[in-house]
Amino acid sequence: MIRNSLVVFAVFLFLLPLSAGAAGYGTAGCGLGSMVIGSDRGAKQIFAATTNGTSGSQTFGMTSGTSNCGDHGLLNLSKEREVFASENYTSLVKEMAQGKGENLNILASMYQCPIANYQEFGAMTQDKFNELVAGAQTTPIELLSRLENQLSQHRALSKSCNIQLSVLKR
Repeated sequence: MIRNSLVVFAVFLFLLPLSAGAAGYGTAGCGLGSMVIGSDRGAKQIFAATTNGTSGSQTFGMTSGTSNCGDHGLLNLSKEREVFASENYTSLVKEMAQGKGENLNILASMYQCPIANYQEFGAMTQDKFNELVAGAQTTPIELLSRLENQLSQHRALSKSCNIQLSVLKR
């Protein structure tokens, strides 16, 4: 009996990665990690799982249908960026001032900027920091709205990133 249970369990473990790959994400599952790292096999999935775990995006994504966990409509992507900016606001502002960082790269990926443009994305946020964070009372939604305005005016990023999926202006 125990031997049969172990065989069934082993077969399940071998088939689990196949079902995850069929869903459009790697063995780490859906979440920001699957958006940033992708579905590449191997050790990269450890980083995807870490990103999912530290950002809490996997649980949120499964609940809301975002973060590569379901349909990606305008409202879902917009809401996902709002939640991410709100939860990571302090770190995000610090990284924008520095022009680099993990949260800033995740935000660039949420605008579907190619990885090759992350450095330029960071440089733009550093250069335009005073306009993006106008004061201590700047809210995450205001920050995203100003960021999208700057992205739309940027010569290269306006073409390479997907700004049409923007935060709904309030």
